[in-house]
Parts: sequence; C-alpha cells; structure tokens
Amino acid sequence: MKFSLGSVLVGDADTLAQQHEQLEADMQEQASADEHNEQQHEDVVDSRLCIECGDQPAELFCVDCDEQFCSVCFGYLHRTGRRKTHVFNNFADKRAPETELDANDADVTTTGDATPAQSSASASVNDMEIDGIEVPTLSTPPEPIVIVSAGSQSYGTWLSARAKYIPLRLTQQERKLLRLLEAALNVSEYTDKVDVLAYTSKVKRIIAQLQEVCSILAGLVVATDMKLGQEMFQDKDFARNAKWFKKIFEIGRRYKIMNPEKMRDSFGKLMYMVMDSRLPEIQQVMEFDLFMPIVTVYSFLESKECLSLLEDNLVVQATAEIYPEHKKRSQVQAEIRQKERAIETLAKRYYKPGIITQDEIRQCLYSIGDNHSYLRSNKNPVERMLKYLQTYFNPDKIENEYNLAISYGKAGARLSHNHEKQFYYVNQSLTLWSIIMNDMFMLWSLADQDLLSNRGRYRLTDTGQGLNRVQNCPAVGRAMQSVIAQAQKRAKSWIGSSVVHLGDHTVPNAWFFLDKYLQVPMILNPLERVISEIDVVTRDPFVFNWIESQFGGVEELKKTILSDFFKHAFDGSGADNFQDAGSCIDGRLTSAWNWANSVSKKPYYKVLVLCGFTGFNGSDGF
Repeated sequence: MKFSLGSVLVGDADTLAQQHEQLEADMQEQASADEHNEQQHEDVVDSRLCIECGDQPAELFCVDCDEQFCSVCFGYLHRTGRRKTHVFNNFADKRAPETELDANDADVTTTGDATPAQSSASASVNDMEIDGIEVPTLSTPPEPIVIVSAGSQSYGTWLSARAKYIPLRLTQQERKLLRLLEAALNVSEYTDKVDVLAYTSKVKRIIAQLQEVCSILAGLVVATDMKLGQEMFQDKDFARNAKWFKKIFEIGRRYKIMNPEKMRDSFGKLMYMVMDSRLPEIQQVMEFDLFMPIVTVYSFLESKECLSLLEDNLVVQATAEIYPEHKKRSQVQAEIRQKERAIETLAKRYYKPGIITQDEIRQCLYSIGDNHSYLRSNKNPVERMLKYLQTYFNPDKIENEYNLAISYGKAGARLSHNHEKQFYYVNQSLTLWSIIMNDMFMLWSLADQDLLSNRGRYRLTDTGQGLNRVQNCPAVGRAMQSVIAQAQKRAKSWIGSSVVHLGDHTVPNAWFFLDKYLQVPMILNPLERVISEIDVVTRDPFVFNWIESQFGGVEELKKTILSDFFKHAFDGSGADNFQDAGSCIDGRLTSAWNWANSVSKKPYYKVLVLCGFTGFNGSDGF
C-alpha cells in the first residue's frame, strides 16, 4: 500500500482536531460535574452547621423548632419562655446517613458532648435563686429600650434623653474627696479578706472591713483638715456622717464613668464595698449603706428646675468640640472665643438666685462637652476602623496577599470563613462595638442598677480565673438585646452567634461586662493611630525606602497590618472552647484580646514601634 505524504499529514491534522474538540467537550463536562459535586458538598457541610450562628457544628435537633443548633445557641435560645419546654434530640441521631462526611473533608469540628443542662448553665442570663431569694431574670419579655441616636430627633430632645446618663463633672471640692477615697482604696485589702473561702462568718468580715475603710477615710479627713475632722468624727459615730460617706463613694463611681482608664486596680473594690453595704444584715449593724444614685446632668438640672437649658439651641455651640486639625491658629482662637461667649450667655440666661448659680450652669455645659469628648476618643476609633475595612477591602474582590479568609486550625483560628463572609463578620462586629461605645453611659447606669440593687445578691464561684462574684444582670441583658438588634439592622446581615455571656463563668457580673468593653478603645486607638502615623514617619526617605523594600509600599504596609487584624482579631481564638470564644458576642472581643497579646510576634511590629506604639493597656500607649 502506498500513501501520499500530503494525505498522511492532512489525515493526522484532522484526527488531532477531532481529538482536541473531544477533549475540550470532556473537560467542560467534567468541570460541570465537579461544580455540581462541590455545590452538593457545600450543602452537606452547611447542613452540619448550627442554624443560628452558622459557624459551629450542630449538636442538638429541636423537634418543635424543626431546626438544628450547637449547644451554646440551643441553651441560649431555649432558656426561657415556651422554648424552654421544647423537645430535642442529639443531632447525630437525626442526621441522615447520606449527609455523613469524612472528618478530613469537613471544615468544622465538634465542640464536645455538651448536655442541654450544661449549655443552659453557660448561656448568657439564667434563672437564679441565691440564699432563698429569687433574682430577677429575663424569663419575662424584656421591655423595649430606646437608645436615642443623634439625627433621629431634634438636638434638644436627643440631648435631654442622653443627659440622663451623662455624669456631672466633679467640682474642685469633690476632687479633694476623690483623692481621699483613692488613698483609702489603695491601702484596703477588702476583696482579699472578704471574697475568700473561710469558715468564719462572712457578715462579720464584711462589717469589719467596711468599718476599717470608714476609719481610714475619717483619719485622712482629720489629717487634711483637723477642724472638720473633729466636727465629723468626734464621737466616732459613722452613722451620723452617713451622707458624707455616701457622697464620697458616689464621687468615685461618677469619676470612673467619665475616666475609664483611671482607678483600674481599685474600682472593683469600691463597687464590691457598696454592693455588700446594701445587704440587709450589713445595714442592720452599720445602720447605713454606701449607696447614692449617680448625679447626672439631667438629675442635677431637674433638682434645680432648669431642664429648659437642654432645649436651648445655643447649647450646641456651647458644648461643641474644637478640633485644631487642618485649621489656622486664628480660626481655632475664634472658635474658642465663640464657644466661651455661648457659655457665658447661657450662664446668665438661666441663672436663678438661690436656686442655681452661674458656675453650676457652666459645670453642666462642661459635662455635656465631656460627653462629646468621650465619644470622640471611644466611638470614633471604631468608626475609623470600619472606614478602613470598607476602603481597603472589597467583599466581592479578593487580593491574594490580603485575603481575609480564615480556616479552622490555621494560625490559631477557630472559625472557617471565606473572604466575603469574614468581611461582613468583621463589619458587623465593629458596628456592634460602635453602638456599645455610643451608649456606654447608659450601660454604666444599668450595670450600676444590677450590681447595687437591694436584691443584688451573688454567689462566690471559682470561674477558672479565681473566685469571682457571679450575679445575674437582667437590666444589662435587656439593653444588650436592643443593641444587638440595632447592630443587625445597621449591618443588614448577621453572621455567627448572638449569645451574650452575662452572669456565668465567662462574664460573672455587670462590672466584668463593663470592664470587658472598656478595652475596645484601648485596642483600637493605638492601632488606628499607627495607621495614621505611617504617613508621617515615611516622610523620612530612609524609612520610606525600608518600607518599600520590606512591604512593597506605604499603602501595602497599611493593608498588611489591617488584613492581619481583620483576620486574626476576629477568628474565634483566645479560649479553649466555643462557649468562651468562637463567634458569640463576647468571643469577638476575646479574639481581639488574643491578637493584641501576640502583636509583638508580628512581622510588622517594628513599624508599630517606629510609629510610637508601646502597648494596649491604655496608660503606656500613645
């Protein structure tokens, strides 16, 4: 047989073309099949997750709800009301065989065999009976708490509502009493001698320690003003000077609200002293307690019949904060003079001889100005971090070097989120923190109510971090539900659990709750200042060249720091189980703490130090 060379080549070319077309068709068919299988795999994985948080594996199936939950969310959602009687099964018994996955294929892991009783015990707010006295809980539907926001109403109405929670600035005389209180608290060993497990009577220990503190304060008064001390404590009858003792402890509480970075070691003792003094058996012996309501701008003006001051339009100018950034000195000085004239005008306009003085009006206006300053230093850093997130990252666009995706078990992460899901998770977490910072004064008031109510008994429990006072927080619990609802509405989505730990081993009482969220600005303020300071330090050509060689540029450096923060400060790490960290409300902050503790090991830590960073503790920072 003879073949033409041309025909052989043509024949081979046709064969190759046909094989190529067949190969492309097979590849497209295989890609479609893989995509279908991957979608089925994702659906199966999703079927294994909790319907509430979407992060943790489902462990329990509620027959009445016809939904599956992890142990934490189940315990929280079924703690009260009709859901408390719902029938449930282990999710492993309900799951169909075809949904079983190999452990290597699943992106989630089980959290252990937690029983419903254990889950309910670790939920945020539980029914509790202490020493035979039933403590109010959230078993009844909470009353709606309206948190006023600027812009939704007239400024005067908004300010009147907010002024109910704005503490009145201390006078010069009150600051002298504050120094006496701080000195007494610094030498007191109250919690070391009261909050211990001992066979002696706790009532006797409390009375002895309270009398000792009162004696120390009396001695300090005598040391500073002999005449006043002799008049007050000549017969050593503390009950006769009950009003003075109440006042000095109220001053300490009021000062702490406006200055959260102060009294960090002694404020807990102060609150526990006031708490114990309200116990009936203690009052019977002491004949008085140390509680006095916090003096606010609203309560002070109400007592002086001068609430109309808050409705005056000139208050806006009299309490406005003056920012020197990007302004000439002449402009700043002109704004200062304008503000001072507004203050003096209001002081003369609302002065009432024998009722309210001009200095007291100025004090109220300065207190409202302190509120604006508080929001700027505590809420604004959260809002700026939100802006950084939305400026440098896009949920629909992934940059390989700045991918926000996290995976369980990698770099300490305890959650599995893709880039888009992590973006929205961080966005809603920062939104939640912003709302909490905006209404921190209100939460202080409610925490004060929970801690110091007449029925505010507690139980001393080893929470894993020593003996702590575990106490229900019904008022704070109701407020947090309102805060979460606002955050969900503003973020337009919710990822993760909505469990709020209150009155359990994680957050034993309302003071721990406050102290926990006071750390938010202590973490975000230094970080936000580093980001803004990078533009300043890179004006030095040597620093600029170093950053170019190490990180690829100034903007790339910022994105490196921010991407690491947005990934690992919100990865569910920082605790040994999902109940203490994970994606719950408090776990988000626990993860941020964990990131802050490990920042010295980051590759960009030298940049932080170059920008003036020294720590996150609020005193050694900027």
